[in-house]
Amino acid sequence: MKGTNSNIRPFLYLCWQTVLFEKNMAFNDSKQHYALLDGLRGVAAFLVVWYHIFEGYAFASGSMITMVNHGYLAVDFFFMLSGFVISYAYDDRWNKTIDYKGFFKRRLIRLHPMVVLGAIIGAITFAIQGFTRWDGSHVAISSVMLALLCAMFLIPATPGSCYDVRGNGEMYSLNGPSWSLFFEYIANILYAIALRRVGKITLCVIVAMLGIAHALFATLDISGYGMIGVGWTLDTVNYLGGLIRMLFPFTIGILLSRSSARIKVNGAFWISAIALLILFHVPYISGKIFDTLTINGIYEFVVVACIFPILLLIGASGKTTDRITENINLFLGELSYPLYIVHYPVLYLFYAWLIKNSIYTIEDSWQVALPVYVGAVVLAWLCLKFYDRPVRKWLSKRFQ
Repeated sequence: MKGTNSNIRPFLYLCWQTVLFEKNMAFNDSKQHYALLDGLRGVAAFLVVWYHIFEGYAFASGSMITMVNHGYLAVDFFFMLSGFVISYAYDDRWNKTIDYKGFFKRRLIRLHPMVVLGAIIGAITFAIQGFTRWDGSHVAISSVMLALLCAMFLIPATPGSCYDVRGNGEMYSLNGPSWSLFFEYIANILYAIALRRVGKITLCVIVAMLGIAHALFATLDISGYGMIGVGWTLDTVNYLGGLIRMLFPFTIGILLSRSSARIKVNGAFWISAIALLILFHVPYISGKIFDTLTINGIYEFVVVACIFPILLLIGASGKTTDRITENINLFLGELSYPLYIVHYPVLYLFYAWLIKNSIYTIEDSWQVALPVYVGAVVLAWLCLKFYDRPVRKWLSKRFQ
C-alpha cells in the first residue's frame, strides 16, 4: 500500500498544480472569469466520452445508441458556450486593443495545437489497427500521410476520397470530432467579419431565423437519421445540418452575452451539471405528431433553444461558494478541450476490439470500457500538462 500511495502522490500534486495555475490565470484576467461555464464545458466533455463509449456498441452491432442517447447535443452546448465567451471577451476590444490579425492569432493559438496533436494521435492509433478500414481493406501509407496532413490544417475529406482512410465518410477519419472544430473556425470567421458588428435587434432577427431553420431540420428529420447528430461528413445534408447546428446556438450565445439577463440560484454548478446529465440520458423518443413532426426532433429543438440558454444563464450568474467546487470547475474547464479532441482516437481502438470480438453491451465489456474511459482522461491530462499549455505559452510569447 505504501508503494501505491507514493506512486499516486506525484500525480495528485501535478493535478493540484494544474488547478492552482488556472486559478491564478482566472484572477489575473481583467474581466470576470466565468468559472462555472468552464466547469459545465468540462462536464459536457466527460459526457461526450461516455456517449462515444456507447456509440461503439451501436457501431459494432449496427443498432441504435443506448444509455446516453442524446450525448451528441453536447456539441450544440459547446457552440453556445463559444458564442457567449467569444462575444464577452472580444466585443468591446475591436479597434482598441485587437484587430483581425490579433483575433485570429489568439483563436489559432487557443485551438490549433490540439487539432494537430489529435490528428497525430489518430494516425498512431490507425497504425496500431494495421492501416485497415472498417471493412477490413488495407490503406496505403501515402493515403494515411495525406489524411494526417489535411487533418493538421483542418482540410476535410470528401466521402470516398483516398484520404477518407477509415471508409465511413468522416471529414477527419483520423479524429472524427475535429469536424466540430471545422465549424468552430467558420463561426469565428463569421463573428469577426459580421456578427460582432450587428446590433441586438438585428441579432434577434438572425437568431429567430436560424431557430426556424433548426426547428425544421430537426422536427422534419431532414437528415433521415432520426436525430440532429449531423455535421461530421461533407455530404450536402450533413454540411447544411452542421452549419445550422453551429450557427443557431452560437448566435444564441452571442445574444445572451450581450444581454443583462441572468438567473441566480444556489448550487448553480451542481444543478446545471445534473441537468446536463439528465438531458443527455433521455432515451430516444420515437414517433411523430401529425405524421410529420418527429417527437425526438422537437425534444432536440427544445433543449437547444430553451434549456441550454437557461443553463448558460445560470452558469454565467452563479459563483462558487466553496473551494472544492471552485477547483473542480477550473480543472474541468481546462481539461475539457484536450479531452474532447484526443479521446476519439483511443475509442477507435475500442471500437475495433468490440467488432473483432462481437461484443455489443457494456455488461460484457465493462472491464475494458472503464479503463478505456479513464485512459482517455489521463491522456487528455498529459496532453494538457506537457503539450497544450507549454505550446500555447510559447506561441503567445512568440506571436502575440
